Amino acid sequence: MNMQTSSPITVSRVTDKAELQRFIRLPERLHANDPTYIAPLHMERNDALSTEKNPYFTHAEAVYFLAIRDGRDVGRITAQIDHEALKLEPGIGHFGMLAAEDDPAIFQALIDAAEAWLIERGMTDIRGPLNLSTNEETGLLIDGFDSPPMLLMGHDLPYVGPRLEQSGFAKVKDVVAYLYDTRGELPESAKRLIKRALHPSMVLRPMDWNRYEEEIKSVTEIFNDAWSGNWGFVPLIKAETEHMAKALKPLLDKKLVWFVEIEGEVAGFIVALPNLNEAIRDLRGKLFPFGWLKLLWRLKVSGVKTARVPLMGVRRRYATSLMGGLIPFLLIDAARRGSLEKGFTQMELSWILEDNKPMRKIIETLGAKTYKTYRVYQKSLGKAS
Repeated sequence: MNMQTSSPITVSRVTDKAELQRFIRLPERLHANDPTYIAPLHMERNDALSTEKNPYFTHAEAVYFLAIRDGRDVGRITAQIDHEALKLEPGIGHFGMLAAEDDPAIFQALIDAAEAWLIERGMTDIRGPLNLSTNEETGLLIDGFDSPPMLLMGHDLPYVGPRLEQSGFAKVKDVVAYLYDTRGELPESAKRLIKRALHPSMVLRPMDWNRYEEEIKSVTEIFNDAWSGNWGFVPLIKAETEHMAKALKPLLDKKLVWFVEIEGEVAGFIVALPNLNEAIRDLRGKLFPFGWLKLLWRLKVSGVKTARVPLMGVRRRYATSLMGGLIPFLLIDAARRGSLEKGFTQMELSWILEDNKPMRKIIETLGAKTYKTYRVYQKSLGKAS
């Protein structure tokens, strides 16, 4: 803990490119002694925080703050308002990308700045961390610090949660990540279900590259249908779908993206991605001058050993049927077999709501184990710190 609490802390808003680079790179210093930390690519973080490049900002607004003490950056936070989320949960503003030295005064100064910005805009509650939405990175790591994060998953220092709780935040929801050994066969119980429920009208097929845009449209349609009504759900809009299709295309492989059709209609899908974090672990966020060569080598030649499933969904009208209960088994096993064929021996399934018992039962039946837990906190903005 930093004991120089007598030095004043200034919290300032990020207003230019130089300050944004300081904001992006601050966690690299904070995690300097953390062997499991992997710095996100600076290029990717710049795009994620760009109001011009990230379609999140077509329905949201955000501000980025840096905490400075003795001329040195000591913390950061975002405050944001997602107008699509407000339609579903009025009055709830968000915060995210919280990182700071272990000093309660720094955390409080950052939180105060985020809360003041949200209060000015009429928010009644603050929820997070969301980086920047539930469709990007969700929650603060509270368990599983001993392993590195996978693609598009957060990684935090153990003291951050307690500091939030000291500032009046309380748990609103946990989300979990499962680790699945792709070398294992389907359990006998799953094989019996498939034998009992498999119907001639059901077809399992890989992604069709020749219909890429149509396939992405199906993914978005099913995602918005499957997850509607779930806690924290915010629908993907057309601009986000198009952005996702362009951003993910270099990482997609037909062996890792699967669909189930029922009577010719797409009823469910799964998307697995090579764990890019494994390939960038020592690049320190930089692709230049030679980082991109290392990245290409590792992705295409030397081999990545892990993958992550960030997207899966089944149309709601099938969810409670016997065939609907079979679809996740078919999809996960297809992604497992495809991953193993690509040389990926482990696959992360994330994130899963802690109270999504049907999905958790399916995943655990397949033999996957929880290995990381992320927590979303919330606080009334009328509550004193």
